[in-house]
This record gives sequence, C-alpha cells and structure tokens, in this order.
Amino acid sequence: MTAAPAPRIHVVDDDANFLRSLLFLLQGLGFDAVGYPTAEDFLHAAPVPAPQGCCLLLDIRMPRMSGLELQRRLHAQPEMPIVFMTGHGDVDQAVQALRGGAADFLQKPFSEQTLLDALNRAVTASVQAQRQQARQAQALAVLQRLSPRERDVARLLALGHSNKEVARRLDISDHTVHVHRQGITRKTGSGHAADLARLILRAAPQELEEGIY
Repeated sequence: MTAAPAPRIHVVDDDANFLRSLLFLLQGLGFDAVGYPTAEDFLHAAPVPAPQGCCLLLDIRMPRMSGLELQRRLHAQPEMPIVFMTGHGDVDQAVQALRGGAADFLQKPFSEQTLLDALNRAVTASVQAQRQQARQAQALAVLQRLSPRERDVARLLALGHSNKEVARRLDISDHTVHVHRQGITRKTGSGHAADLARLILRAAPQELEEGIY
C-alpha cells in the first residue's frame, strides 16, 4: 500500500544555518519540507497548495522583502495558511500579521512541540479550506448549467417563495415558472427549495440576499 503524501511545509528564513536545521527537524517530524532563503525566492517558485495539506512557515524579519510584505503580496490564502516566526520584540508585528490573516506566530526560540502543534493546526485548516473550495467549485459548476432565467427562478424558490410569488416577482406566468422548475430539477437533480438553498449557499451565498430583487 502506498503511503499517503506528507503535508508540505514551505519555510522562508534568511538565516541559512537556522533554515537548514529547521528543514532537518521538520523532515524528522514527518513533513515534506521545502526551504527558501528569501521571500523573493518563494514568490519565484510560486508553489500551489498541496492537497494533503500545507502551510507557509515564514520569518517576519528579513532583508529586502519582509515576511509581512510577502503576506501582503500573497493576500489571504486559507488553502496555504501562514505561521510566522518572530524574534524578541516583534510582538507588535506579530499582531499585525494575525490581523492580516496569519494562522499563528511562534516566538524564537520555540520548542519542537510548540512548532508541531502550530503546523498541525495550519495543515488541518489548509485541508479544510481546500475541501470547501472544491465543494464551492462543484456547486458553482452545477448552477452554471442553468439559464439566466432558470437561475432567477432557482434563487426565489431557494428563498422560500411559491410558484405564484416567483411568477409575480419575475412578471412571468405560473406555467412558465413550472416549466423553468422542471428544467432546474433536470439540471441540478432537485427542484426542492431546501436543496436549492444548500446548492446556492455553497456556490454563491450572496445570491440569497432578499434585497437582490
């Protein structure tokens, strides 16, 4: 039986000796660890989220491009959470990093267990975010099978409106609503309001705002 791939940890730190020893430690803990001496090197590599879970272990203070600047360039990516490593006196920057969406921060020197706990939390969050993203993409693909008018009807049905109310709001006949509802059922697998609501909530929750009509 093939072993499951290890979670991937991307480590960015400009201290070559520290980076080398940290990569060795992470590999010993069972992670697939990849190192980068600068933030620019990480950006150039442009790694994508690993399906088995991943995170970015990032030093907050580096020359040229700091960890905070790299975080800003990456924006918030829940599929690849950021765990910052900070030195003494960097607490204010660590708070700024958390406000920017970082998963956690570790103050150097940190224990092996503290590191392991933080990475396990980040990897778990990465897997969950990727699964959520996949569910959203799948639901959106189903919704995109609908014509624009069928999608209008589906939204109103999901909001709990009856066929007559849908007809009145869209200025169409009850029979036309019935025909659209048959098309919705055929293309999505269900015309029930609760199922449509779940589908739209996964794909595009903003579409269930009553004020859209």
